[in-house]
Amino acid sequence: MNRSVLLRELATRITQIEWTHPVRVAIDGVDAAGKTTLAEELVPYLESMHRPVIRASIDGFHNPASVRYARGKLSPQGYYLDSFNYNALLKFLLDPLGPAGTLKYAPQVFDYRADREIHHQLISAAPNAVLLFDGVFLLRPELAGHWDFSVFVDATFEVTLERARERDLNLFGSDDDVLRQYEQRYTPGQKKYFVECQPKGRASVIIDNNDPNNPVIVTTSIQLNP
Repeated sequence: MNRSVLLRELATRITQIEWTHPVRVAIDGVDAAGKTTLAEELVPYLESMHRPVIRASIDGFHNPASVRYARGKLSPQGYYLDSFNYNALLKFLLDPLGPAGTLKYAPQVFDYRADREIHHQLISAAPNAVLLFDGVFLLRPELAGHWDFSVFVDATFEVTLERARERDLNLFGSDDDVLRQYEQRYTPGQKKYFVECQPKGRASVIIDNNDPNNPVIVTTSIQLNP
């Protein structure tokens, strides 16, 4: 499928959801699957359909390093269980944009690179806005019922590892370090997520993104929360 066709199809499906609160869209998938790119590309399509867009990422809701690495820096269990502050995500973003929410939200609360909290004034959302939220582990029980539409960006671990070896080289310092992180922490953590949460079975839409220039909608199971 041509990528622009896919993006327009996704945007159309999202804009067909009409609640009295913003539509909260999860864009899930393994590391380096293409989640952030998809979210950014969707923005102009939604805006062209007269829907204000809120962009946010799980990267803005990390736990402090002392929590993230308490089980060890290469622990897959620690990656899956300890990386993110889901209570803060619900309190500052998903609940305020939900059915009984105030529409006053914060797009991020933690700077993981500086390892410190972020304090700023809350932002007011338009009731017809769309939240595009990308990240890993989004279709887990802690967040169940807080998404109005979800996309699982699918790619094999072999494909995502090759992407990561290019993308994350500066982050980790060497190819060996990238391989070590993915082979010991990230990929086993994702496999644990697959077993425990079966995210592909929870997603509204699954996209095969092994070839980003020709993505494919594999299956859909629209699950909307009133």
